[in-house]
Amino acid sequence: MRKVKRMAFFFFLLLLVLAGSGCVFLRHPKFGRLPLGERLARIEKSPNYRDGVFHNETPTPVMAVKRPPIRSMLKFLFSSRKNLRPKSAIPSVKTDLKALDPKADVLVWLGHSSLYLQLNGKRILVDPVLFEGAPLSFFNMAFPGTEIYKPEDFPDIDYLLITHDHWDHLDYKAMKALKDRIGKVVCGLGVGEHLAYWGFPEEKIVELDWNEKSAFTEDFTIDCLPARHFSGRKFTRNKSLWVGWIIETPAKKIYISGDSGYDGHFAKIREKYGKIDLAILENGQYNPDWRYIHMLPEDLVKAAKDIDATRLFTVHNSKYILSTHTWREPLDKIAENAEKENLPLITPMIGEVVRIGDRGQTFQKWWENVK
Repeated sequence: MRKVKRMAFFFFLLLLVLAGSGCVFLRHPKFGRLPLGERLARIEKSPNYRDGVFHNETPTPVMAVKRPPIRSMLKFLFSSRKNLRPKSAIPSVKTDLKALDPKADVLVWLGHSSLYLQLNGKRILVDPVLFEGAPLSFFNMAFPGTEIYKPEDFPDIDYLLITHDHWDHLDYKAMKALKDRIGKVVCGLGVGEHLAYWGFPEEKIVELDWNEKSAFTEDFTIDCLPARHFSGRKFTRNKSLWVGWIIETPAKKIYISGDSGYDGHFAKIREKYGKIDLAILENGQYNPDWRYIHMLPEDLVKAAKDIDATRLFTVHNSKYILSTHTWREPLDKIAENAEKENLPLITPMIGEVVRIGDRGQTFQKWWENVK
């Protein structure tokens, strides 16, 4: 009996230690902070904020099918999961970003949804996830070959754009490392609370609601557009806004969808902005159960046709395991559909320079030779 009591006591101590460790971990600054004070007061005036949370333009359940959460989790964990990770390194080109002609209009994919752009003499960074794509990154490490860029590789940045606060789009360590070399951060309502908590001066943070425009100069504007998704870094959802972007100069219009399920907002972009020079759309980490918040391949084709951009580039693939499809499937599907539907797809490798105005520039299907 004494032995049983001793074991129960040690088991109780173990639970206390684990609970205490969990509480300490969840208090780490990387989890960010929910909006408060003047920032929350502004959020509460948004037409997209009701009952204490942000809402999509159309009703959007996270799960497309109704089943108990535990069943959904078990289905995800124990469904067929083959070839989720490449056996060899993802190919890349380590372009010296600091040596690029600052007057050139170019795009460089950094992996997943992270982008470096130069437009009209401005240097722009989008969703730079350079260290941690998850709160416990060692459980879902980035594919080999996809982490070739670090903060020291970037020149000083004029505008940092954040689409939403999920871990694979907002990297605490990257933000801390880049903080002093960023001119302005442009993000959706509420995301600025994380940044302020991490030491960004308030005067650097520009928060926008859907369909708001920020005109930084006469010839350089950034519009905040709707997306169909959700937000949250811990347990509380939708306290900050998820967004897409239009970057507009006298010569170019670039659309960045952010994470988004298919909806009517794609057609509205074409109606409002006319011809888009480059559309950068989410492609990957989809699942039929999540089709309202991530586009399936057939939805991506519809969105691409709605926008009718001069060139199409797809991101949110080839770096992390976030769904149950093979790592190559998103690229195989979009390449197949591009040929079938005559979509103007470009497929640069990580680090390869895309000349935004050069419609004659060609790219290889780099993933086909990766095992």
